[in-house]
Amino acid sequence: MGQLILDVDTGVDDALALMLAARHPGWNLRAVTCVAGNTSLEGVVRNTLTVLEAVGATSVPVAAGAARPLLEETRDAGHVHGGDGLADLGWVPSARKPEAIHAVELLRREILASPEPVVLVPLAPMTNIALLLRTYPEVAANIGQIVFMGGSAAVGNASPVAEFNVWHDPEAAQIVISSGLPITMYGLDVFYSVAIEALDIELLRESDDAGCRLSGHLLTHLAKVNADDFRLTSPGSAGIGDAGAVCAVIDPEGLVTHRHRVEVSLSNPLTRGQTVVDRRTKASEATLAHGYLSRDSIDVALGVDGRRYASLFLDTIRSHDGK
Repeated sequence: MGQLILDVDTGVDDALALMLAARHPGWNLRAVTCVAGNTSLEGVVRNTLTVLEAVGATSVPVAAGAARPLLEETRDAGHVHGGDGLADLGWVPSARKPEAIHAVELLRREILASPEPVVLVPLAPMTNIALLLRTYPEVAANIGQIVFMGGSAAVGNASPVAEFNVWHDPEAAQIVISSGLPITMYGLDVFYSVAIEALDIELLRESDDAGCRLSGHLLTHLAKVNADDFRLTSPGSAGIGDAGAVCAVIDPEGLVTHRHRVEVSLSNPLTRGQTVVDRRTKASEATLAHGYLSRDSIDVALGVDGRRYASLFLDTIRSHDGK
């Protein structure tokens, strides 16, 4: 069984990713760590515990981490995820408390204790992960892969060129991307291409299973928020967003990736947070003279089988449905 750890800023689509990871029979969700991003750190912890309880994963340890980026002030995405970060559904929160240790300590503990290399899936600003790699570099030996949701080889969403998670903490993203670990960037180039149809969303909402119902309500919220998005497959459909990165871990054959060198823009205010993906086949004058884009290559996702991943998501979420 594969060993999995998620780092989240829950978040509507983080919630979908948590449910998928917790319910897939081929993976052991060892831990979930929380960071400020889509909403405040306190809200992220609350939402994470609530979602895990909805899918019966109450034994998965959860810890709070960084409350702000390494350098920037924190900035949320309430206009997408609602005031509470969980679509303002009024879902009854879990009474469970997080671990009494920092997220970085929980990450270290679980990675070093794992019987096989862990797949680490950051679905949020990568502040916790950067702090982990800088504080405890020995964990790298037992990290098999990092699959992060973030970045873009084309356009951004937080800015014309920057995706939200990387834009929120560019320095942290650069530390992780340049770590030398095996990395897959699941960015905006594929983010919108895995969608659940309206009929399936309705069936989820009507389920007797709490996890299915919650996922249905969250997808309904996303369908409304993104109703005018031309990338959706049909009216009333909704993308699963971050959950697609978990699909890529479970079923990597559904993802098309290419090896490219990637750097994060840190200084220019117009491009800060941009993932600069070098898709050229030959070195340029600037590269040769100044060493630009000199890092090791990572796997950049540029295509995805949307139907395949949508089916994977639905089959896994419905696996506990009594109907």
